[in-house]
Amino acid sequence: MKRVFLVVLDGVGAGELPDADRYGDAGSSTLANTAEAVGGLNLPQMGLLGLGNVLPIRGVSPAPAPLGSFGRMREASAGKDTITGHWEMAGVVLDRPFPTYPQGFPREVLAEFEAAIGVKTLGNVPASGTEIIARLGAEHVRTGFPIVYTSADSVFQIAMHEAVIPIERQMEICRVARGLLQGEHRVGRVICRPFEGEEGSYERTGRRRDFPVDPPPNLLDALRRAGRRVHAIGRIGEIFNGRGIDAWDHTTNNEAHVEAVRRAAETSESDLVFANLEDFDMLFGHRNDARGLAGALEAWDRELPSILAALGEGDLFIITSDHGNDPTTPSTDHSREHALLLAYGPGLKSGVDLGDRSTFADIAATIRDAFGLPPGEHGTSFLPSLA
Repeated sequence: MKRVFLVVLDGVGAGELPDADRYGDAGSSTLANTAEAVGGLNLPQMGLLGLGNVLPIRGVSPAPAPLGSFGRMREASAGKDTITGHWEMAGVVLDRPFPTYPQGFPREVLAEFEAAIGVKTLGNVPASGTEIIARLGAEHVRTGFPIVYTSADSVFQIAMHEAVIPIERQMEICRVARGLLQGEHRVGRVICRPFEGEEGSYERTGRRRDFPVDPPPNLLDALRRAGRRVHAIGRIGEIFNGRGIDAWDHTTNNEAHVEAVRRAAETSESDLVFANLEDFDMLFGHRNDARGLAGALEAWDRELPSILAALGEGDLFIITSDHGNDPTTPSTDHSREHALLLAYGPGLKSGVDLGDRSTFADIAATIRDAFGLPPGEHGTSFLPSLA
């Protein structure tokens, strides 16, 4: 293969996993339930690739002769968070999830953090980002105390008004938190959540930054050792702490991510182009906005033909997801679901049913296979089915 494109539709799950009930996610199916909630999805291009052949989705009929190949993947790792999903795609299978804090962080954790930054904090509760700044934003502005909150994901999130705490200081505060949260409290990500505006109309800015844990050895490291180049788009660079990445488009929303993917398809000489489109999850799944999620999916589908048209012989384009985030359930958090799998490339076989695969690491195995790298510890390549 010449190039591989791996595009992650963040939170766009393809049906509950067999152990979903252990996570409180029985019945979750982001794609199918969203389609039912809005009266059907209009996704002709993904339908042509085989989306309707993966699972029943109202408005997306099975294609009699799909242009792409299709399937789903089970998550072998414990958990249902963004980092775990992406790391597994890169060949890392975790045997235990990152810690979560449904009752907030232990008092000793907050006390150590407050001592290190020299100021008290507010919150320390699970909450959505928009809700927490609406509730505590005015007190934060009055006191200057950072707002700490979490979710069902393994995150230590810090919301701070840019006019109260300058963005450089916000980043410094988050670095302090990342340094402290180790051992049993080694959360997957510390997230800086800047916001602006006045009471009653606070809005988060586009200067979010993630401070994740450093990943174990993975596909990106193997590509670098082999002299291959990796081009990251969106949050991929943060998820892997910049390791194994040669070029990085620091895009912050789906419109910019998609444009970067299109530009890469037209001009990039990198071997792997790895993109995350987070708006599905961040703006709609976490807010239980099924109509918004449907609109975002349809907007992505409209852009897909021009991206695929820029591919050439030797290119492989993979569309997948890292977890679910079903907007039709009472929960506003991630759901334990299969990852979508659509694969297309000029000159490759089409209409291949790739089945329900046992791990997201099959993607890493396939990319290793595409570039002639030795097999990793986990995963089975599906490239032979496409060649």
